[in-house]
Amino acid sequence: MGLVSVIVAAAAAWLFGAGWYMMLSKPWIEAAGLECDETGRPKGGSPLPFLLSALAMLLVAGMMRHIFAMAGIASVGGGLIAGLGIGLFFISPWIMINNAYAMRPFRLTLIDGGYATFGCAVIGLVLALF
Repeated sequence: MGLVSVIVAAAAAWLFGAGWYMMLSKPWIEAAGLECDETGRPKGGSPLPFLLSALAMLLVAGMMRHIFAMAGIASVGGGLIAGLGIGLFFISPWIMINNAYAMRPFRLTLIDGGYATFGCAVIGLVLALF
């Protein structure tokens, strides 16, 4: 059952990310400084980021499941709050550091950090449901 919960949680977070970045595509493209073609899509698109993001979600969900098991987090509320905390206090600050050194706009940190925060909350919620 553990592997299934990790896969479902990772898929849920990945799908949430698809919606998040579709909703925020224009400000994200602008903040990331990407060049676009005449259709408004980033030039040189590749499926690799989508594959890597799916793999990353599996890794994050797997580690979160492990942490939850060790910490005894089993309730839906506990999973949601723990997920929010992991995204907000572990992942988002790291994104901020990387963007600050790369001299990227803070808006990019807000968009990417928002996904990390709410994506981890989705993972925590789904894991707690199992």
